[in-house]
Amino acid sequence: MTLDVDPPEPPELAAVDPNEYEDAEVAGGEYRRDELEAFLREGAWEEAFEEWAAGSDMDEADWRIALDLELVSRFDFFWDDFADRVGYHAPGLPEDWKERDLHPDLESWGTVSAINAGLTELGQIVCETLKEEYIDWEAEFEAPDDLPDFES
Repeated sequence: MTLDVDPPEPPELAAVDPNEYEDAEVAGGEYRRDELEAFLREGAWEEAFEEWAAGSDMDEADWRIALDLELVSRFDFFWDDFADRVGYHAPGLPEDWKERDLHPDLESWGTVSAINAGLTELGQIVCETLKEEYIDWEAEFEAPDDLPDFES
């Protein structure tokens, strides 16, 4: 399936400690957001978005809801030096979406699931694009010498 929409503006990355997210555990404190944000603006966001949209299961109605709720602007990307990767936090719709009456077209768990899964997939593709195509720095973390040797 293909989602035929224009890429939105890339998110502005806030200075949030990624360990505050429920789904992230990051060692270190240098998250390199300024550099990542520059890469997003230089083309990584558009490149990743187009790749994601070409295979997305979201339809235009789901995407319109995500845009109306400004979910894209709430993405966060950060460098995880310990893991030598780009980490991310994808925005999503809360479990109590129905009680909160978030959007007039938000009527089913299927739509909520499609939006949440779609945004998670987009975040992953953005991370992969950044790491493979844009980042040329090496992780600075060095493992201690006293780690056990598991090779036989």
